[in-house]
Amino acid sequence: MIRKTLILTAIYGALGVIFGALGAHAFKSFMSANDLMNYKTAVFYQMIHVLAVLAVNAYPQISRRNKIMISHSFLTGITLFSGSLFLISLHVVPAKSIWFITPLGGIFLIIGWIFTIFAFYKIHK
Repeated sequence: MIRKTLILTAIYGALGVIFGALGAHAFKSFMSANDLMNYKTAVFYQMIHVLAVLAVNAYPQISRRNKIMISHSFLTGITLFSGSLFLISLHVVPAKSIWFITPLGGIFLIIGWIFTIFAFYKIHK
């Protein structure tokens, strides 16, 4: 389970770099300022949470169960939050069709941080 999670995390990291480069070079010429801002937000949140998943999994005192819960929360959040912002900013899907996905992804990211707080609290009390 952890191996697959880390592989998916590495894939998301590579995609974050690719998406960032595309946004900075290829897409910039045809995106509005608002779309570009949303796109950059998606890349930023994806990369921050990829690093968070890697950090949590590298921390030996966090239990396997907690690593899985935290990782799955963050990866689900990345998929929903960043994924929906990518789709919206590139006009693949109208925002009004998937408006609820972005905040749902944000909730998963927050849940991941709450799980992280509890995991560190348990090992450092």
